[in-house]
Amino acid sequence: MKKSIVALAVLGSFAGVAAAQSSVTLFGVLDAAMRYTETNGKSIYSLASGGSSTSRFGVRGVEDLGGGLKAGFWLESQVNVDAGSADTTRFWSRRATVSLISDSMGEVRLGRFKTSVRLQIEDFDPTATTGLGATTNVYSALSSGVDMSRRDNQVTYILPGNLGGFYGSVDVSAGEGTSAINKDVGGRVGYKAGAFNVGAAYSESGVNTKYKLMSLGGSYDFGFMKAFATYSTTEFGIHSQDIYNLSVTAPLGAGLVWAGYTAADYSSDTSTKISGDTSQFAAGYVHNLSKRTALYTTVSYIDNKAGATFSMNGNSPAAVAGGRFGGFDVGVRHSF
Repeated sequence: MKKSIVALAVLGSFAGVAAAQSSVTLFGVLDAAMRYTETNGKSIYSLASGGSSTSRFGVRGVEDLGGGLKAGFWLESQVNVDAGSADTTRFWSRRATVSLISDSMGEVRLGRFKTSVRLQIEDFDPTATTGLGATTNVYSALSSGVDMSRRDNQVTYILPGNLGGFYGSVDVSAGEGTSAINKDVGGRVGYKAGAFNVGAAYSESGVNTKYKLMSLGGSYDFGFMKAFATYSTTEFGIHSQDIYNLSVTAPLGAGLVWAGYTAADYSSDTSTKISGDTSQFAAGYVHNLSKRTALYTTVSYIDNKAGATFSMNGNSPAAVAGGRFGGFDVGVRHSF
């Protein structure tokens, strides 16, 4: 009996060590908003999912391998709060990665994840490219068919976080077929110190004609407000687009107010055009009820010129060429 008790105590101590060296976390965000959108005399009232942050759930974990080396995994799926549905084409649509992480050498990450250039654009957008006011509402893939946000079959190397403010990453995505349009190579480099942050990123996607996306961004926190500036350019064959954004955020009471203006200029070497010029003005307020729960409101307006059909994250009703698009929402966001 005494031997059994001793054996159980020893096993329990090993279990405690294992628990201290590894962890698994269930996490997520639930975000829903009452929304009104209008274009060309047509309007729609809706309950939208992800007005401030994309609604999602996932599980992630890390294991300490010793010597400053860790193994990690991350599985994340989008959920639509308005209908309780999920992505019908893939379950872990947002992220599915496994990583080896070194404190001194950085991280190697394999799987489906956001590209470095997408993360660059998000970092200098007050909305993190989500909702009615996302700057990416007026970015165009120029009929290339390229997914501008994430890549399958991706290998990413991320610099360690102890380089005195310098950060960066490199992405390579396998085509796995001669017609794979999302075969990709790209990277990012930047410097962040105190209130100052500046970065640049570039990617090329495709097999024959390349879809190219480059983005430069900077921000400075003055204390009473934070200012952002971004310049991006896209190119696919004879078609190209230049996108400019200026945004600000400012603390207000228990929350944050923000506003931004984005202009997108389209050009082509042929009379056959696939897009047009457009501009977007957006503003919003996020009121924090706690560290995990917030109320928010957003208003946004897109002014399309002839040929342009940009809308707000694909919301109905569909925009027509040269049509204007407006939207307003009020929502709640809860993280767990």
